[in-house]
Amino acid sequence: MSEGNLTTITEFVLLGFTDNKSLQFILFILFLLIYLLTLVGNIGMVTLIRVDSRLHTPMYFFLCSLSFLDVGYSTVIAPRTLMIFVAESKTISFTGCALQFFFFCIAVSCECCLLGVMAYDRFIAICNPLLYTALMSRKLCYLLVAGSYVTGCVNAVVHTSLMFNLSFCRSNIINHFFCDEPPILKLSCSDTTVIDIFHFAFSAALILVTILAISISYTYILIAILRIRSAEGRHKAFSTCASHLTAVTIFYATGAFMYLRPSSKYSVEQDKIISVFYTLAIPMLNPLIYSLRNKEVKEAFKRLVGGKVVSR
Repeated sequence: MSEGNLTTITEFVLLGFTDNKSLQFILFILFLLIYLLTLVGNIGMVTLIRVDSRLHTPMYFFLCSLSFLDVGYSTVIAPRTLMIFVAESKTISFTGCALQFFFFCIAVSCECCLLGVMAYDRFIAICNPLLYTALMSRKLCYLLVAGSYVTGCVNAVVHTSLMFNLSFCRSNIINHFFCDEPPILKLSCSDTTVIDIFHFAFSAALILVTILAISISYTYILIAILRIRSAEGRHKAFSTCASHLTAVTIFYATGAFMYLRPSSKYSVEQDKIISVFYTLAIPMLNPLIYSLRNKEVKEAFKRLVGGKVVSR
């Protein structure tokens, strides 16, 4: 429909990565493999934690929640991306684009909060081990996870409603492989200054608050570890945090680079590569990070394979 010089857009076209058919096939196989590994790794982690009673602790409850979130996180992006490689039509409806961005925004925000919650859990476990069970009660664990999802939903509702109420009159071609905020804002003929400011402020607040929580937690953890006299005790205490620190570093480094910058610094081709990393690679890497560096998870896996798993 046209009204003057404005056109009401009912669908978008996702360009993806390339028009080269051979390269598209290679990328399809690569992305499919990443997605399958993500599903196997995260569903396997959830299953392992659920069936082995020795992993029924707050730490693994949060890890189970993170793995469940990563399955949804990658599923929001991967299937549509795979379709771009093989389908003749690369279109996505306006509503479908809004929904993809909405659920993606929930996933990113929630994962950000969960990583902060997991740092607090490690702080209690190392700095107050005798009170750990009492302080990290089942009720509190559920509330912390629920709070992460509420924060994600609020963030997604505000961002999605602001962005998809803009006027789009320039083009309906999104030079990306999914509906992300920067490339969509490039298509708007409305003044996006307010949205840019809000986006930067809200993203910065969410990242900085969670980073502050993580930094404070690990400051106290480091002090507590340094007070441990035996080298073996220090190594054991630090090993429980190593996986989480690795996941935090990867997630926040890519997230900060993507979203804590003005839109004038936006580079489409560069950001496509970075987007692949934090939307598809990180959900695949998380179960590997937490399993390969975690003795309890490896032992639980051996018990499961050997049919000696302890469940209740």
